[in-house]
Amino acid sequence: MQTLTFVLSFYFSLSTAFYFHVGEREEKCIIEDIPSDTLITGSFKIQQWDIRRQDFLESAPGLGMFVTVTTYNDEVLLSKLYGPQGRFYFTSHSPGEHIICLESNSTRLVSFGGSKLRIHLEIRVGQRDLDAGLAQAKDRVNEVSFKLEHLIEQIEQIVKEQNYQRDREEDFRMISEDTNSNVLWWAFVQTLIFISIGIFQMKYLKDFFIAKKLV
Repeated sequence: MQTLTFVLSFYFSLSTAFYFHVGEREEKCIIEDIPSDTLITGSFKIQQWDIRRQDFLESAPGLGMFVTVTTYNDEVLLSKLYGPQGRFYFTSHSPGEHIICLESNSTRLVSFGGSKLRIHLEIRVGQRDLDAGLAQAKDRVNEVSFKLEHLIEQIEQIVKEQNYQRDREEDFRMISEDTNSNVLWWAFVQTLIFISIGIFQMKYLKDFFIAKKLV
């Protein structure tokens, strides 16, 4: 199985939609850098290549999609089989990079007749689905209050992203300062070594000349 990884970092974009092409047994992964305690919503749709029409069909009957979400600590947050289109959710437990992998449930190998698929994927970071929420808001007293709550959630998510980036910047600054300090000390140690070697060589030569009665 050939695995191709897209490394995508969406630091301040709360929603990203795109599509990519894969074989029926090919896996593709996306790396998302996510703050802790953040809701991630993903939706996808599979289209299958039709040789006769020379185009992608709007539906891929019989095909489903395995969705797996893991962290770099090999913690599995989601592992589930969906249909040709679906929506998945997960919440990050700790800040850092999360790996979202998608693979069709086809039983055919790519090299033995597997056709090409087009996967439409949308990732929402820290957002609820506004359209679905508005449909549920009919039972609420005021629909405007729900829109306000949604706006507040977006603001809180932006603040959380900024705090996360600020923490990463602080960690990077501390690492840089430690590295510069180590380089300075290593240069000092090298200087002492060179001076010691020079003194030793001069003393050795002096003792050699005295032993040979050249001086």
